[in-house]
Amino acid sequence: MTCKPAFAFATNQSPNTRNHATMGGLQVIVAAICWGTLGIFTTYLHQLGFDSVQIAILRVVTAAMMLLILLPSLWTSIRRLSVGEILQLSLQSLIGVLGMTVCYFIAVNFVGAGIAVSLLYTAPIFSLVLAFFLLKEPITKKSFTLACIAVLGVALTTLSENFTLSWGIVFGLLSGVCYSLYGILGKKALHKHYPPTLVFFSSVVISAMALLFLPMTYQTYAKALSMPAITWLWVMGLSLVGTVIPFFLYMSALHKLPATKASVFTVFEPFTAIVLSIVLLHQSLNGMQYSGMVLILLATLLNSIKLPMQRQRQLTEVDTQV
Repeated sequence: MTCKPAFAFATNQSPNTRNHATMGGLQVIVAAICWGTLGIFTTYLHQLGFDSVQIAILRVVTAAMMLLILLPSLWTSIRRLSVGEILQLSLQSLIGVLGMTVCYFIAVNFVGAGIAVSLLYTAPIFSLVLAFFLLKEPITKKSFTLACIAVLGVALTTLSENFTLSWGIVFGLLSGVCYSLYGILGKKALHKHYPPTLVFFSSVVISAMALLFLPMTYQTYAKALSMPAITWLWVMGLSLVGTVIPFFLYMSALHKLPATKASVFTVFEPFTAIVLSIVLLHQSLNGMQYSGMVLILLATLLNSIKLPMQRQRQLTEVDTQV
């Protein structure tokens, strides 16, 4: 599953390459776990009177303000960007961050959070197709099977029985497309030798700059400033744990893994969200949801042992040729 030597796994069989891939997988898993905490912080902010769009604004804009600390170290790289490169990074940000957020919250308004989350996590399937066309990454039988298992697991944990076609379904699927494009467009940027930190910085900051054109952004912060101090603890958790840390880890992992593989690992997010909801929010699960959690773990574990097994077979082939 590769397209160019800079991101190849099959062409370089050294221990450093294997360690690189393992670290990439761990980074995506930790990122997904961090994203899984969003539900907890979002619930607390909902209880304080913020709606979903306001929470999205607080998440992205506050995270961008945190990232401004990186501006001095990135300024030299930013100044060297051409107009075309700036447009490409803007596309990655506006589609992968802002586009995903907007489509996801529209889906939530139409069909509820459960179905919307499941539709968001059709991203591994879209990633297989889009990475094939945009990154020339081949679709293997195993990657396709694992993606399907992961999506089925998410569906079992979140879908209700009342699943009817609506605009909510359409926008939910579009959020999955945007989610997959975040990783794929980010990987295309890495192919152009942008530092992962710059790609991450631009993906959040450009979306935040777009939100600054909305009056609702300023109304949301005025409301937050009038709220109790605990509000800002949840906002910081939402922005730091739920945004800055996982986005940085994910972009760094794309330098080590194919986009399709990284996408499958991210299903740890809904699994984490369910566990935290049980422990912290005292929500219960039914048998179908437990089955979905098992499938999510199965897909993730099979995904994590795929590369080492392939490495050993390829190392054996190289040894026999020598």
